[in-house]
Amino acid sequence: MRTASPPATRPDRAEPAPNSSTRRRFIVRSSLALAGVGFLPAVLPAAESAAKSGRPLRILILGGTGFLGPACTESALARGHVVTHFNSGRTEERRRDAGRPSLVPAGVEQLYGNRDPNLTADDRRQEGKPDAARDPNSPKGLAQLEGKEWDAAIDTSGYFPRMVRASAELLAPHLKQYVFISSVSAYRSMAVPNFDESAPLAVLQDPAVEVMGKDFANYGGGKAACENAAEAALPGRVTNVRPGFIVGPRDTSGRFIYWPVRSRLPRRRDGHPRGARRPDPVHRRPGSGRLADPLRRGRRHRPL
Repeated sequence: MRTASPPATRPDRAEPAPNSSTRRRFIVRSSLALAGVGFLPAVLPAAESAAKSGRPLRILILGGTGFLGPACTESALARGHVVTHFNSGRTEERRRDAGRPSLVPAGVEQLYGNRDPNLTADDRRQEGKPDAARDPNSPKGLAQLEGKEWDAAIDTSGYFPRMVRASAELLAPHLKQYVFISSVSAYRSMAVPNFDESAPLAVLQDPAVEVMGKDFANYGGGKAACENAAEAALPGRVTNVRPGFIVGPRDTSGRFIYWPVRSRLPRRRDGHPRGARRPDPVHRRPGSGRLADPLRRGRRHRPL
């Protein structure tokens, strides 16, 4: 699942054609886990205890107001869980300025800050506005997360390993499960058909880079590096979800419209446009709807 989705300029947004049952099972597992959960062998005691007691899970969403975050929030609340958002407030501010309603449901706790520990929430809100006044009281970095506890966190807004490492390390003593929304682009190559989650991952040429680069060249390697950063901070407690297309309401990327247009091109024998790789879109609502159930079972996870 991806809030972390680059625009259509990336040529590899679609996954390779799933020509075997193994590949289809892999895609199905990915879609089932999109809101942050999958199927791993061990059970986390605290989440298992919560399940037995019927206690609602406390879920932190790093993001929460973009594309994927609202769907995760809605599905968690529908199951009676307690949700907290952590973000800069930029998306909500833009919606207010445009006269649009809030995406934050009643009852959701809102914490503010910046994924970069060295910057404030206001720095994020004022990006691209060098002459804008800065609020000296704006929350800095991850300060508002300090000292709080959750059963699980869903990271829908991590792109660079330094920032994911900072949040994962801060939350590690107070968290049972960290779900990182990665990407199919984390794989080194999609030229080989029927690959699964054991396929080699992309590597950043410069591990310290914090720009996407031309044609989002650093996107996939950045996601893979973020996975490693989270796992180093919370060994055995991280779920890495690597979906392809995520589609549905509030998708502003314009990527999905490519495929209906492409479908009008001359066809191959399998019915797909000549020269096109078959996409495996996942709708944000059904995917996120499966958020809470495996989380409640408290399973640790391998990549999905």
